[in-house]
Amino acid sequence: MRGLAVFISDIRNCKSKEAEIKRINKELANIRSKFKGDKALDGYSKKKYVCKLLFIFLLGHDIDFGHMEAVNLLSSNRYTEKQIGYLFISVLVNSNSELIRLINNAIKNDLASRNPTFMGLALHCIASVGSREMAEAFAGEIPKVLVAGDTMDSVKQSAALCLLRLYRTSPDLVPMGDWTSRVVHLLNDQHLGVVTAATSLITTLAQKNPEEFKTSVSLAVSRLSRIVTSASTDLQDYTYYFVPAPWLSVKLLRLLQCYPPPDPAVRGRLTECLETILNKAQEPPKSKKVQHSNAKNAVLFEAISLIIHHDSEPNLLVRACNQLGQFLQHRETNLRYLALESMCTLASSEFSHEAVKTHIETVINALKTERDVSVRQRAVDLLYAMCDRSNAPQIVAEMLSYLETADYSIREEIVLKVAILAEKYAVDYTWYVDTILNLIRIAGDYVSEEVWYRVIQIVINRDDVQGYAAKTVFEALQAPACHENLVKVGGYILGEFGNLIAGDPRSSPLIQFNLLHSKFHLCSVPTRALLLSTYIKFVNLFPEVKPTIQDVLRSDSQLRNADVELQQRAVEYLRLSTVASTDILATVLEEMPPFPERESSILAKLKKKKGPSTVTDLEDTKRERSVDVNGGPEPAPASTSAMSTPSPSADLLGLGRPTARPHPPPGGGLLVDVFSDSASVVAPLAPGSEDNFARFVCKNNGVLFENQLLQIGLKSEFRQNLGRMFIFYGNKTSTQFLNFTPTLICSDDLQPNLNLQTKPVDPTVEGGAQVQQVVNIECVSDFTEAPVLNIQFRYGGTFQNVSVQLPITLNKFFQPTEMASQDFFQRWKQLSNPQQEVQNIFKAKHPMDTEVTKAKIIGFGSALLEEVDPNPANFVGAGIIHTKTTQIGCLLRLEPNLQAQMYRLTLRTSKEAVSQRLCELLSAQF
Repeated sequence: MRGLAVFISDIRNCKSKEAEIKRINKELANIRSKFKGDKALDGYSKKKYVCKLLFIFLLGHDIDFGHMEAVNLLSSNRYTEKQIGYLFISVLVNSNSELIRLINNAIKNDLASRNPTFMGLALHCIASVGSREMAEAFAGEIPKVLVAGDTMDSVKQSAALCLLRLYRTSPDLVPMGDWTSRVVHLLNDQHLGVVTAATSLITTLAQKNPEEFKTSVSLAVSRLSRIVTSASTDLQDYTYYFVPAPWLSVKLLRLLQCYPPPDPAVRGRLTECLETILNKAQEPPKSKKVQHSNAKNAVLFEAISLIIHHDSEPNLLVRACNQLGQFLQHRETNLRYLALESMCTLASSEFSHEAVKTHIETVINALKTERDVSVRQRAVDLLYAMCDRSNAPQIVAEMLSYLETADYSIREEIVLKVAILAEKYAVDYTWYVDTILNLIRIAGDYVSEEVWYRVIQIVINRDDVQGYAAKTVFEALQAPACHENLVKVGGYILGEFGNLIAGDPRSSPLIQFNLLHSKFHLCSVPTRALLLSTYIKFVNLFPEVKPTIQDVLRSDSQLRNADVELQQRAVEYLRLSTVASTDILATVLEEMPPFPERESSILAKLKKKKGPSTVTDLEDTKRERSVDVNGGPEPAPASTSAMSTPSPSADLLGLGRPTARPHPPPGGGLLVDVFSDSASVVAPLAPGSEDNFARFVCKNNGVLFENQLLQIGLKSEFRQNLGRMFIFYGNKTSTQFLNFTPTLICSDDLQPNLNLQTKPVDPTVEGGAQVQQVVNIECVSDFTEAPVLNIQFRYGGTFQNVSVQLPITLNKFFQPTEMASQDFFQRWKQLSNPQQEVQNIFKAKHPMDTEVTKAKIIGFGSALLEEVDPNPANFVGAGIIHTKTTQIGCLLRLEPNLQAQMYRLTLRTSKEAVSQRLCELLSAQF
C-alpha cells in the first residue's frame, strides 16, 4: 500500500510534534471525506484508509470514525482485507459498541466457512477482544470447532487457546458437555502444537473440574514418556536447543500436579519419566548457550515440583534434593534462588528432610555471601524449614549473626523465625532466655510485642528458669544503652521474680529499683506505665524500698503527668501503698499465675505475615505430632481501673483482663487477636512493597506482589493525562479465596488530584485461577503520593489482609519531547529560577552501566536527547507532564562520575513540587 507507506514516511520526517499533528489532521480530514463521499470505495482503498486510522491510533490519537468501514472489510473474500478489518476491530472496538452484533455475525460466518485462514482470523479476534459478550456469543461454538474431525491443526490450536481465553475471563459462560471427554484425547494428537494448546486448556479446566478431566492423567504420562525418551532429532520441529519440546513437557508436568499420584501401572511409567529427567540433568550439556540450560532446567524444576507434589517416592525426593543441592553453588543467581525455594518445600517431607539437612553449610554460606537479597531471604526460609533439635543451636546462632547485617526489609521476619525456633527446640531454657535477650539487643526495633510477651509467658510457666531470667535481665539492663523492649522484659521479670536475686548485694532491692528507674525517663508512655506497675510490685516484695518508691509516685512528674494513664496509675498505686495492709498488698500484688497453654502468638503472627503454606512445622506434622509444651497466651494489658485507657504494657497486677480493646494503639496490635476478621482494618504495607513500587517507576508491566498464596500482576498503559491499569490477582493455591475484596485507597491529599474508577471483582477466586480488575486513571493535577491497594479475603478459614502501593506516579503521565541542542539549552535557561530547579547528588546504588541508564530514562517517560550535552557522558531528557488542568514542561540532566561512583541529577520544570517529586522518583533508580 503505497499511500500508507508515504503517510508513515511523512510522519517520521516531521520535525516537531506540531508538524506531526498537522499532518495527521490533514490525513484524517482526507479519510473522512473519502468515507463520506458519494463514490463507493473499493476494498483496497478501504483497507488502506483503515490501516492509516489504525496507525494514527497507535501513535496515541483518538479515532472516532471508520469503524463501519472496518466491519465491512470482514465480509471481503480477500485475506488481506479481512485481516486488516479484524486487526482494527481487535484494537479499537470495545464490547459496548453498537456494531458488536454486526461483528458477531461476520465472525459466525467465518467460523462456519470451514476456510482455515478465515477461521483463524475469527478465533484470533475473539481471543483478542475476550469480552463477556464474545463469550456469550461463541462459547458454545468454539468447542465444536475444536473437537470436529475435519478441523485443521492450525485451527485446533487457535480454538483451544481462544476457548482458554474465554474461560479465564468468563468461566460461567463456557458450558461443560460432551466435548470435554473428546478434548482430552487431543493429548494424543500427532501435531505437537495442538497438544501444547490443548494441555494449556485442560490444565486450566482441570483445576476447577478435576473429575471431568481425570482421564487426562494417563494420556499426559504417555505423551510425556514419548517426549523425554525421544532423541532431539525425533522432534526436530519442536526441539529447542537440543531439548525436545520443553514447553510441552512443562505444561504436561503442571497438568499432572492437578491430581494425586496415579494408579500403580501409570505411576511406574511416570516414575521412569521423572528418573529420566533427573538423569538427563546430570549429563554434560549439549550446548554452551544459555537457551539450552534454561530449557533443560525449566523441565527439571517442573519435574521436581511434581515429585514434591506427590510426596510418595522417597528415592525421587532424595534425588531431587541432591540435584537441587548442586544448584546451590551455581554461578547463575536465578538457579540458586529456585533451588533454595524448592528445597524449602522438600524440607517439609519426612522422606527428604534428612537429605536437605546435609546442605546446611552451603545454605549458611549463601546467607553470608549472596549479593541478591531475595536469595538471602530464601536461604533464611530454608534454614528455618530444615531446623530440628539436632541443629537448632547452630541455625539460630547463624541467623542471629546474619541479623546484624541483614536487609531492613526482612529483619522482622528473621526475628520472628529466630524466636519460634529458639522456643520450639529449646532443651535448656537458659539458652532460650539468652537467645531472646540477644535478639532484642541486636534488632530491638524489629522485635514485636508478641516476641517479648512470649518470653514472659515461658518464664512465668517454668519455675526452673525464673531465677536465671531475673539474673540475666538484671545484668543486661546494666548496659549504658538498652533497647526499650529489654526494659519492658526486665521490668516485668524483676517485678515478678526480683526477690530471687535480692540476696546478692550486687542486686539488692534498692539497686534493682535504681537500675530500672534510671531508664524511666528515656522510655515511651506504655513502658513507663509498665515500670510503675513494677514499682508497686516492689512495694510488696521489698518493704524496705517502700518510702523511696512512694517518693517517686508522689512527685509532681507523676501525680500531675500530662498523660492520663500515668497520672491515674501513680495516684492509685500511691493510695494503695499507703492505706492497704500487708496482707491486702500481698493478695492484690501476688505473683502472676501460669498462663493457659495455646498456640504461640509468634507463630500465629508469622503465619499471618507469610501465609499458612510457608510456615512448615515438620516435627509436629510429620514425626512427633506433639503439642507445644511451652504454649501460653500473651500477658494481658495492665490496668488498675475499668475506666483507664487501654495500655500496651502487660498486667503485672493481674487485677483484671479487659475483654475488648476498642481502640488499639497505632503500633499495630500488641494484644490484637491475630485470627480476627475485621474488614475495617487496612493492613500496613507488605514487606518489600516499597522496593517493588520503585521498580515500577520505569516500567509498566510485571509482578507487583507475591507470596505463597497470592500473586498480583500489573499491565498498564498511559496516554497524556489518562491511563488504564489491568490488575491480575492470581490464586497460587488449590483452595478457594472467599470474600475476595480489593479496594483502592487514596489519601485526602491525593483524591482531588487523581481520579480512579474501577469495578468490583468476583468475590470467589478459585484455586489456581486468576481474576482481572481494570482501573481507569485520570490525572487531574500533579501529585506526590500513591494510592494503596488493599486486598482482603479468607483462605482456608483464615482472614488475610494485604496492602501494597499501586505504582501510579507522576512520571506515568510524561509525554516525551524531542529537541535540538539549541532549543534544549534555550528552554533550560528560561527555567533558571531557583524555585524551578531541583538538584540531587547521590551515591550510585547499582553498577553504572550506560545502556541501563538510557533504558531507565526512557522508561521514566522522557525523551532521551542524543548529542545535546557538550559532555557525551551526560544524559539529557525532555518531556511534558500532562494533567487535566495544565501541561508542565520538564527538562532533566544526569551527570555520572564513574571514579567517585556518584550521580548529579538536575531537574527543571515550571512547578517546584513537580521538580521535587520527579527528582525523588528518578534518583531512586540509579
